[in-house]
Amino acid sequence: MTTIKLRGNRTWAKIPVRGRPAVILLHGGMSSSRSMLRSIGPGLSTSFNVGAFDRRGHGRSADTAQPFTYEDMAEETIAFIEYLDRRVHLVGHSDGANIALLVAQQRPDLLKRIVAVGANYHFDGLMDFPLLRVEDPGFSQWAIKYAQLAPEGIEHAAVVLEKTNAMFRSGPSMTKQDLAMIEVPTLVMAGDDDVATLEHTTTLYESIPNAQLAIVPGTSHAVLKERTKECVHLIERFLRQKLPVVTYSPIRRTTAGHFPGD
Repeated sequence: MTTIKLRGNRTWAKIPVRGRPAVILLHGGMSSSRSMLRSIGPGLSTSFNVGAFDRRGHGRSADTAQPFTYEDMAEETIAFIEYLDRRVHLVGHSDGANIALLVAQQRPDLLKRIVAVGANYHFDGLMDFPLLRVEDPGFSQWAIKYAQLAPEGIEHAAVVLEKTNAMFRSGPSMTKQDLAMIEVPTLVMAGDDDVATLEHTTTLYESIPNAQLAIVPGTSHAVLKERTKECVHLIERFLRQKLPVVTYSPIRRTTAGHFPGD
């Protein structure tokens, strides 16, 4: 674990060693890499070399005065993969999943496969729930947790919340046509009580050519913590399986073809 410069910003990172295929974990919003490294990280590390980084203004990475946007976070992720100088698998949760979709659309040459857990490709696909506000009782609890890692300390927590909420209201804004351009093999995973509507999740799955879908029963947006072993099994099977998938009774996959570069 080290600190590197990404696009001029001081960034905390866990660099995967070379040897086995690299899996990069992309954490959710208002979170850090620590969450995924502690949940699915140990299980995946038995078959892959796991890496991660804290995005600007998250976890142990410093923030700037610039707003948060999914497009900027995708560029930051691209810079990290270029720093590694190898093709990788991306496993993203929540905002990290949204970012993985953008990277897959923009730079498929950097990727092998992606797993998008609890994703929403457009902001209008979210369920109707209130965003956390500074005046809410839960803010102080989150701010204390944020300050345990953040270089700027607890005083910056309200700034991060404001920038995050602004991003949630305006992004991401991908279309089904954008998703149809993704050639990177993709597993769409979600809890059956996740933050995106089930219709939005199934549209995401059906819009990406030859994607796979896993709805984990009895789980929420915290599916990686609620069913950790099950999620690791699903993710590992997808990352290791031979493609294209061959099933006994194909319907959607009757025209499945070769995945370029996989």
